[in-house]
Amino acid sequence: MIKWLRWIAVLAIVAMVAAACNGDNGTGDGTTTAPPTTTEAGTTEPPPEPTTVGLVYDIGGRGDLSFNDSAAAGHDQATQDFGIEPQELEPNQGGTNREELMRLLADQGTDLIIGVGFLFSETVCKVAQDYPEVNFADVDGFIDATTCEGGSDLTEDSNIASLLFAEHQGSFLVGAAAAMKSTTGHIGFIGGVEIGLIQKFEAGFAAGARHVDPDITIDVQYISQPPDFSGFNDPAKGKEIAAGMYDGGADVVYHAAGGSGAGLFEAAKEASDAAGEQRWAIGVDSDQYQSAPPELQPYILTSMLKRVDVSVYESIAAQVDGNFVGGYLIFDLARDGVGYSTSGGFVDDIVPDLEELKAAIISGEIEVPDAV
Repeated sequence: MIKWLRWIAVLAIVAMVAAACNGDNGTGDGTTTAPPTTTEAGTTEPPPEPTTVGLVYDIGGRGDLSFNDSAAAGHDQATQDFGIEPQELEPNQGGTNREELMRLLADQGTDLIIGVGFLFSETVCKVAQDYPEVNFADVDGFIDATTCEGGSDLTEDSNIASLLFAEHQGSFLVGAAAAMKSTTGHIGFIGGVEIGLIQKFEAGFAAGARHVDPDITIDVQYISQPPDFSGFNDPAKGKEIAAGMYDGGADVVYHAAGGSGAGLFEAAKEASDAAGEQRWAIGVDSDQYQSAPPELQPYILTSMLKRVDVSVYESIAAQVDGNFVGGYLIFDLARDGVGYSTSGGFVDDIVPDLEELKAAIISGEIEVPDAV
């Protein structure tokens, strides 16, 4: 009996082997349906390639304690949050190689290329036409049909986004702060280069100051005239102009002059020491109290925040999500694209007043001029 059982077991094994050799999976058609091959970790798709982002700074580059550094902050945050593959380039002192740098990034297949500054407008327009598969963004650059040969007004389907700001709205708030804090009824404005963009800062600053004190005196001076753009990177000249304003009776001075603003802060300290009274400086673009040397921080009343970091970060986030949108993106008070800083606590006593003005601007009750 045991012997028969052994033979039955052997025959069963032979039958199973034969079925396997014949490819029979029980369907009766002689075909097999093999189970998927798995590993201990399970089957997974290869991870997607990281989004590549190229940031081309304006003259002065990372470390200018102002406009470029604000862009760098947004770029750094996006790198941390999204694991992008970042690249950073800086033009030469004359800015003559902007196009070369952008084409270098485009040739490498970079997904998104961001130019930091309105001086990139023509270059972005030109390069974007030659690389339609690459997305571009220009911080501060208004690009339309007149920007470059063959260009056109932007739409949501464009591979270019103009990242624009309501600088006049933020400047209105720091102008109001200047008037509230001034004890002499005399303040000043220093512009880097006298162009329409910087005049927006001046217009808003003057409007805010006069909203508080219609009789206030406002000194205005620009460091350079186009096509000379050195006014954005000349701290020595910024200091000289600021010193003249303080000597002339101004006790609060606001700059929209990029790297030249470092000279303003030095002048505010020296003027305060000489007069034995507080002289204030107002920064721009980023919270310049945070980046200034400790010995200069006590003289920085506030800064007009132009959230270049927000615009850069949001552009990268949209690219990572596959939701890049071209056209004109406006970063205003309602979008937290502009504002003012409170570091140092020097404006804490007037924050409620500034917030009321902010709400009035957002609601449309106050219309801020954007031209002088």
